[in-house]
Amino acid sequence: MIHSLAITKNNQLIPDLSIEEILDGDYKWFWVDFDQPTDKEIEKLRHPFAFHPLSIEDCLHNLQRPKIDYFETYTFFVTHCLNPKTVKKDELNIFLGENFIATFHLHASVEVNAVKKLLTNEDIGTWTQYTVLYQLLDHLVDNYFPIVYEIEDSLAEIDENPTNKTMEVLLDELFSTRHHLLSLRQSVVPMKDLVYKMINNEKLAALLMKREYYSDIYDHLLKISELIESNRELTTDIRDSYLSYNSHHSNRIMQILTVITTIFMPLSFLAGLYGMNFVNMPELQWKYGYFILLFLMASIGIGMFILFRRKGWFK
Repeated sequence: MIHSLAITKNNQLIPDLSIEEILDGDYKWFWVDFDQPTDKEIEKLRHPFAFHPLSIEDCLHNLQRPKIDYFETYTFFVTHCLNPKTVKKDELNIFLGENFIATFHLHASVEVNAVKKLLTNEDIGTWTQYTVLYQLLDHLVDNYFPIVYEIEDSLAEIDENPTNKTMEVLLDELFSTRHHLLSLRQSVVPMKDLVYKMINNEKLAALLMKREYYSDIYDHLLKISELIESNRELTTDIRDSYLSYNSHHSNRIMQILTVITTIFMPLSFLAGLYGMNFVNMPELQWKYGYFILLFLMASIGIGMFILFRRKGWFK
């Protein structure tokens, strides 16, 4: 579906014109949104817009790395938006020209809808296509924060383990969280580079007049990037702590089993010795030989238990 907003030179907003009507008219600027377009609607990128084939190819090949490309009549942006629930990446492509902005996305975009609503509710005279670009980027970046904060809460829960989950479950959750951080990092770092190029490039002269706004977006991306790195380090620390605890617990079990085995070794020796079927074994003829042997075995077992306990093997 294609949506359009055209602004006349008298600052009147005219919605839902066809692309041909907009291009044939005399408008101050306009915004065309390709919202989950059909194949027929995608063809309008080639005609009548006549965008470069490489830009169109980037639109159709989903999940390109965020970047900025300069062409003769427009600038092309590839950006990433994230689903707060699944941390799944979606691509939002932006064409920015002297009097227009066009957005292209194969999935529903919360950010685009939010900016449209903002545009229709504010004084249209203060808006330009550059304002739309700024608002889109600002909403994209702001929607990264809840995801990072949710990951931080998840890591805190894994670290504290209030529900006493097993170590296997905790490690599965930890590695899943680490995967989400990696996915987020693959979007945030290129987005940070993109905005940095925007505020330090003379080709976007109109944007330089609002450099402080884009610098604010860059600061947000820098903060998110630092949060991601600190959380990745935290996942490493938690993983190492769990593995160290697991190793210590296993060693403790082996130590207890070794003590038990050591206690029973002399007892097994005595039981094996007097269990042999030799005829001439004088001890077998003793009246109290059985009880003496039981007393000896009990004394050895208790003595070794007391010895190991004093050495701290059972602590």
